[in-house]
Amino acid sequence: MATKTPSMRAMSRYLLRPHAPLRPRCQYQTQCKQQYSAAAAAARLNGSVEYDTTSILHHTSKSTLANPELSAEARNGQTKRINLYTAVNEALKHALQTDERVLVFGEDIQFGGVFRCTMNLAAEFGTDRVFNTPLSEQGLVGFAVGAAAEGMKPVAEIQFADYVFPAFDQIHNEVAKYRYRSGSTGANCGGLVIRMPSGSVGHGALYHTQSPEALFTHTPGLRVVIPRSPVQAKGLLLSAIRCNDPVIFMEPKILYRAAVEQVPVDAFYLPLDKAEVLKPGKDLTIISYGTPLYTCSAAIAAAEKDFGCNIELIDLRTIYPWDRETVLNSVKKTGRAIVVHESMMNAGVGAEVAATIQEKAFLRLEAPVKRVAGWATHTGLMFEQFIIPDVTRVYDAIKQTLDY
Repeated sequence: MATKTPSMRAMSRYLLRPHAPLRPRCQYQTQCKQQYSAAAAAARLNGSVEYDTTSILHHTSKSTLANPELSAEARNGQTKRINLYTAVNEALKHALQTDERVLVFGEDIQFGGVFRCTMNLAAEFGTDRVFNTPLSEQGLVGFAVGAAAEGMKPVAEIQFADYVFPAFDQIHNEVAKYRYRSGSTGANCGGLVIRMPSGSVGHGALYHTQSPEALFTHTPGLRVVIPRSPVQAKGLLLSAIRCNDPVIFMEPKILYRAAVEQVPVDAFYLPLDKAEVLKPGKDLTIISYGTPLYTCSAAIAAAEKDFGCNIELIDLRTIYPWDRETVLNSVKKTGRAIVVHESMMNAGVGAEVAATIQEKAFLRLEAPVKRVAGWATHTGLMFEQFIIPDVTRVYDAIKQTLDY
């Protein structure tokens, strides 16, 4: 009897669990493993990310509470050290506690979801408000549209960003256009948040690696938000749930457990319309968001040491509509700009940012705007590390831009 092939959905959890390397069957396979290693021995640039020491995470309560974007209450409160998926869980828990209109639903979320972001919420708030849906992205987003139109605050989870495409019609043609087509009637679905894990994890291959954010930035009526850390995830998600616009909230899944920092215990809200200057500088501006910010930070540290330069790093946070003022002010000061993102270069977020800089700050530029992004190809498992930007590619872009 023929063996039944497991579905892609059934393999999701298996694919994303850490696995011991397979024993090579021959010398050639051993050589291949060395050839395609993510970090060569004694590599100066492309080493592993030191999350425990990186400057773009808050490692002390003092650092976290010094954030001027926090409310006075939050700045005078306590913090605790948590990872990104726990920060998402805390934001959802607070929203459910404080607003009876909030609903949380998606595939397997009643049990915590693939990444455990919804752990224990169904037990605390009941399955009338936290519940599983059938394996139908179009169906669960369609339900979310109806719930939001009736005044609810639905938070719908797409299990992986790679699975959002069946729901793209609902998002583009219904979610984004609802307010516009309703005219002066006041009808809208502005209370809707669609969460999804996105991006590379190192072994996700074709269907667990994609970063489709650029598709949503071409849709008027949506906000598209991508947090880089636990503090950002909690504050931006709470703001997204409170927002009167529909929000696409994309969570870099490799950071769920890797990124750990001190996060305010109390609820707090971060702005959805402001980029954040993570590091000031005067010679060059790097604009990025999500996971590549860690790559940029490492490249900046190496470049500043080698070239004696001073580089500004900006986190867009909300990539649509993005904060043009902060970016343009920075580029007019530094005269040079690089945009870095994990998704493909062609028609990506970097293209829009680069075009805007060229249009609005052309006379202040000392070099062409450079983009460092994923290559325009599907992500094969064996070659994933070569497709997304690494520290060396960002470092080279810095050198070329400074030397121009």
